[in-house]
Amino acid sequence: MRILSIQSSVSFGHVGNSAAVFPLQRIGVEVMPIYTVMFSNHTGYGSWRGPMMSGDDVREIVAGIEERGGLADVDAVLSGYQGGDSIGDAILDAVARVKQASPDAIYACDPVLGNARSGCHVSPEVQNLIRDRVVPRADLITPNQFELGFLTGTTPDTLESTLASVDLVRAGGPSTVLVTSVERPERPEESIEMLAVTDEGAWLIETPRIPFKVNGSGDVTAALFTAHYRSTGSGAEALERTTASVFSLLERTFATGARELALVEAQDAYAHPDLRFSAQRVR
Repeated sequence: MRILSIQSSVSFGHVGNSAAVFPLQRIGVEVMPIYTVMFSNHTGYGSWRGPMMSGDDVREIVAGIEERGGLADVDAVLSGYQGGDSIGDAILDAVARVKQASPDAIYACDPVLGNARSGCHVSPEVQNLIRDRVVPRADLITPNQFELGFLTGTTPDTLESTLASVDLVRAGGPSTVLVTSVERPERPEESIEMLAVTDEGAWLIETPRIPFKVNGSGDVTAALFTAHYRSTGSGAEALERTTASVFSLLERTFATGARELALVEAQDAYAHPDLRFSAQRVR
């Protein structure tokens, strides 16, 4: 499997491609990373150093890969945080080029907009870009529950309303949706869920909530789910394998007390996940 991953990069810590690439490589995926920024660390620290790439920079790199024949046999294009129209347009151009060379390729987009606790934390330009232009072009998206509501203008909270919101976003483009950080009033206390919906059905999976927040876990989740779904075609299997790996990664990180993901230390959990959580079909 080969994935073109267009995301940010940091030298210290793990977000964007610095979170997604190694787990994908560990499960045997050939990754071609393109960096949208090259920062010292993620912006959650409040200060950082390093350059941002332009949309033209991204196009140049894609063109160089294309000249080598590298867009043939690509299985997926993966994107995460998009800083503005310039990068967004370049990513959509890359998707078009890849699909021309590899008609079976999919575009998997993590529509990074915000979360339930802090709200939307991207500019209006990026909000409009993601909602109106990017998501309709995607085949697979991985919003959290808050982002799903933002994309559809709804307030998903119960299972029924979350499924209804997924149906709305699927009607506008993406056929496969993974909803992360699902919090329903009826769920067991101190648990959290993920919901995967494909043309074949819908599956819900529950894990204990680990009481901390760490940057980059969503990037790992989007990457692994994309790879597993692309290789198996099964929403349930992709959901179970992704959940197992990410939960083990978060367990290991929490045990270290570190602020950054224990990405390397948890590497066996990607290739050999402990499948202790079962996906339940809900539709």
